[in-house]
Amino acid sequence: MNELHPTGFDYFVLPFTIGMIFVLLWCLGGAIRIIAELDSEDRKKFFKSLVNPKIMAKNIKEWFCDCLFHVKLWKRNKLLGYMHSSIAFGWFMIILIGHIEVALYIPERLHQPWYPIFFRYFVAVTDSTMKGSFFFFLMDFFLLVVLSGIVLAIIKRAHSRMFGMRRTTRASLTDLIGLYALWFIFPLRLLAEGFTADISGGSFLTQSLNNVLHSFLSDEANILPTWWAYSIALGVFMVILPFSRYMHIPSEILLIPMRNAGVKIRNPRKGISKLQVYSCPACGVCIDACPMSAVKANTRDTTVYLNRQIKRRNERRIAEISEKCLMCGKCTAVCPVGVEGDKLRIAQRSLTRYNLSPDYSTIDENVFIDRLGEKKRILYFAGCMTALTPSIKKALTSVMDKAGDEYTVMDEDGGICCGRPMLMAGRTESARAMIEKNTNIIRSSGATVLLLSCPICYKVFKENYDLEGIEIIHHTEYIDRLIAQGRISPSRSDLSYVYHDPCELGRGCGIYDAPRRVVAAAGTLVEAEKTGKENICCGGSLGSLTLGFDKRKVLTENALKNLTIADPDTIVTACPLCRSTFNRYADRPVLDIAEIVDQATEKK
Repeated sequence: MNELHPTGFDYFVLPFTIGMIFVLLWCLGGAIRIIAELDSEDRKKFFKSLVNPKIMAKNIKEWFCDCLFHVKLWKRNKLLGYMHSSIAFGWFMIILIGHIEVALYIPERLHQPWYPIFFRYFVAVTDSTMKGSFFFFLMDFFLLVVLSGIVLAIIKRAHSRMFGMRRTTRASLTDLIGLYALWFIFPLRLLAEGFTADISGGSFLTQSLNNVLHSFLSDEANILPTWWAYSIALGVFMVILPFSRYMHIPSEILLIPMRNAGVKIRNPRKGISKLQVYSCPACGVCIDACPMSAVKANTRDTTVYLNRQIKRRNERRIAEISEKCLMCGKCTAVCPVGVEGDKLRIAQRSLTRYNLSPDYSTIDENVFIDRLGEKKRILYFAGCMTALTPSIKKALTSVMDKAGDEYTVMDEDGGICCGRPMLMAGRTESARAMIEKNTNIIRSSGATVLLLSCPICYKVFKENYDLEGIEIIHHTEYIDRLIAQGRISPSRSDLSYVYHDPCELGRGCGIYDAPRRVVAAAGTLVEAEKTGKENICCGGSLGSLTLGFDKRKVLTENALKNLTIADPDTIVTACPLCRSTFNRYADRPVLDIAEIVDQATEKK
């Protein structure tokens, strides 16, 4: 290949070059600030992970799967997945192939960052370079792939329901500028390469367009405007990128290794929390997922809008959105980027001082230690919500008696809260005090198993306590184990049961199979319309600090509609709060999983 321009430069490359320098400096400065804002322990974790082969292999895998191929979106909706991956991966391949071409044919130009981008303008094809036709084909192929994604994006903008999305995010002005710049980049590239395909080479797409445009190729003056337009579109996109939703592209590149290094949200506005906010692609997947927006209780309080308000520093709306959330975790579960909407809200709540009562952190744990009595293998912590639903506690202790297990009830006469309300309100210091007292009580019991019948307590004990050497188990897992070991044998009835996945047990801890095996052992298991991580919150979550009962009722009725799609005889759950909430409005029995097993199991 011969160069048409010996200097490898033309003034039309300036918009792209300026935009590229700007966005690189912006991203580099932002990355340095975010890393500097981490505490020393997290910063060490992050840098150590970069030299850990296992973690780096995971990073590389997720960069390709999440950033380029959008595997999570493919699993959720194939059309939506193809749209995103065609643009991301197609663009990546165009850039990569451009650099390979320059490295093979004109390596002395690799130091000019614009050269691989505008390679088709600067070179001419000769008879001795036909081997380049393979790259011509690849470039045209991936350009076609990207263009197909752009067409789908335009259709989605007008008809989002075709992509399985009832609602999408309202775009800001900067989002719109970035969006239209992105839409123009690739058609303009096609047009520019179409004008020069007979000079610098082309394949099935650009050469065909060149044949159509041949009458316009009278001189170079007719060619340059298209390359100027392409360069300007690239420059505009890169300059607007830091101020638009498209900032998620570079942000996610840093978020993945930081997350894999084990860095957690600590400060509400710094470090990884800031990185998560800017990694939000504003795709709107969380809008339909949120139980509140699903019933039109509120469509502007989802994670995507929280992130937008944090960027704008709108403190009133930030607090409002953070306090209203049910903390069901569904937005986190479905987010294609892994933005932790529930944890971001908890971090924001820490900026407000809430008056919560009672404050268990002042209680003397020795009083509870003295009540424990004889040491047993199992220590059962019923929790506050189970105390308000005594039938669950009665059923579970009956199951333990039938299995012949020896146990002690930690909070038989009332006890210290697990710490969840304080954690949800951002009162971490008070929560730590409660956690320390509970830890002393549990270790003093001599038990080797801590049994929970409340998913909220279970998640808190698993994630926030240091109980090494003590097995923490939810009663669904415990009962499943008893049945598998033949220690209890429930009689299978003719009743049909639908199982409701509690938010904290399912999305929070990933326990889906054990409870279904237990329910299937007691009767016929039928499934809800949406199950697993897509399951709908009961609406009774104590995570919300401000949501009124009128809106909660609508949420509960929506969840019940989802559960009764197959017309089951009984609704079964594994959470005392869910059981209590559903019982207010259900038209059929609602029982805890321990209750149906106890009813179906005879005493040996």
